[in-house]
Amino acid sequence: MTLIKLEPVGGDHPGLKAALIEAHLPTDDICDDGRSFYRAVTENGAIVGYSGIEDCGDACLLRSLVILPEYRGRGLGRILAERTVDQTGEASTVYIATTTASGFFKILGFSVVARPDVPAAVLSTRQLSGICPASATIMKLTRPPT
Repeated sequence: MTLIKLEPVGGDHPGLKAALIEAHLPTDDICDDGRSFYRAVTENGAIVGYSGIEDCGDACLLRSLVILPEYRGRGLGRILAERTVDQTGEASTVYIATTTASGFFKILGFSVVARPDVPAAVLSTRQLSGICPASATIMKLTRPPT
């Protein structure tokens, strides 16, 4: 397995914003408070992608997960998602909103959740209350028992 280290970056990091724009992911709120973003770096120092977490109290929103085009198809998306989820702590419930990657996240243990079953703090994020289309699929991570 490829070792990926997460390095914190600010929402104003130019590499983060460029990667999100290229992947057609939203950037409108990446500089708002309550978000933590990471640059994914391999053991040889290559920057392969970015990810983020938005704190929502007892829950969090996994967001801005992107592998740079030249590194796609190598299983790095799964590793990046797992490493990013590790940053949330076991007590936090992890959600994601996606319009194109529900199949990928299902493989990682996420399942579709109806909007009425999503905590208000998650639904009230800028991401879910206005940036993502209402047709976005909301998914929740099912973690194995500890």
